[in-house]
Amino acid sequence: MAAAGGGSSCFVLGASGETGRVLLRELLARRAFARVTLIGRRRLSLGEAEAAVEQAVVDFERLGEHAAAFQGHDVGFCCLGTTRAKAGADGFVRVDRDYVAQAAELARAGGCKHFILQSSRGANAQSRFLYLRVKGAAVQAPGVPAHGVDSPAVLGRCGSAVPHRLLSACGNGGQGYGGLCTAARRGQGKGAGEQGHP
Repeated sequence: MAAAGGGSSCFVLGASGETGRVLLRELLARRAFARVTLIGRRRLSLGEAEAAVEQAVVDFERLGEHAAAFQGHDVGFCCLGTTRAKAGADGFVRVDRDYVAQAAELARAGGCKHFILQSSRGANAQSRFLYLRVKGAAVQAPGVPAHGVDSPAVLGRCGSAVPHRLLSACGNGGQGYGGLCTAARRGQGKGAGEQGHP
């Protein structure tokens, strides 16, 4: 894609989900980054937008073998997530906790300056509810900085809320990324869309 955002680079995990799709659309519309990479288990068909992004196909069960996909990015957006209904309890834990933790660690090792995780309000590793317990464990993963966690109050079907909030602090008409973590810290706004299964 055309050089913008001061030559900076980002990756998006979970671009197939509702929140991830809206986030990607905003990233491209605002030209916030010179390079946008989608990391997922399969290539996405994006129409005209396909030429504006790079896509790295990875095996999430062997994520450590794909460290190169996480190297050289300034910002990482993680919108990974599934549900117990789709993946069962074990699958939900694997995607929402284990994949997220591994990705965060690989991003940190690859030099990523800001890792922004789409989480949930009430995330608590000690919760008696599996959903909140798993989200809380992911938030506490070593590669996930506390200031890079976005916890919307409601996970509904208004996918634009979180991406708009995360990107609202970007200066110069949406270019640059210096304020992204500030935006994530605010924890305001309503809702997020479905998260993307890898």
